[in-house]
Amino acid sequence: MVININYVKSQRYDDVYNEIKLIADTVHAKGAILKVIIETCALTEDEKIRLCRIVTDAHADFIKTSTGFGSAGATAEDVRLMKENIGPDVRIKAAGGIRTVDSAREMLDNGAVRIGASKLGT
Repeated sequence: MVININYVKSQRYDDVYNEIKLIADTVHAKGAILKVIIETCALTEDEKIRLCRIVTDAHADFIKTSTGFGSAGATAEDVRLMKENIGPDVRIKAAGGIRTVDSAREMLDNGAVRIGASKLGT
């Protein structure tokens, strides 16, 4: 799922939490996992930190940096910030703009456990 950016920008964090929690409970009941895409390029640092905590509290399985369609993709700094602010049961998927093996390694070194890299070269 992709977060509702309008809720975030309007500081409707209870609505963000409730939506993620509802979807997490539903997919978990079916034995599936939930990845929450927060689109880091559109967020302030405070919003990213707040969303890490919300995703953790709502029991999503993954937090993902980007859809790959925003103005920018994953950065090592965002992955590191996310790692510092998620709970132990949430994993990070870095996606968007990862085009080299070195950049993929950098994401992994900073806390990502999955990489979205449809245009990965050597």
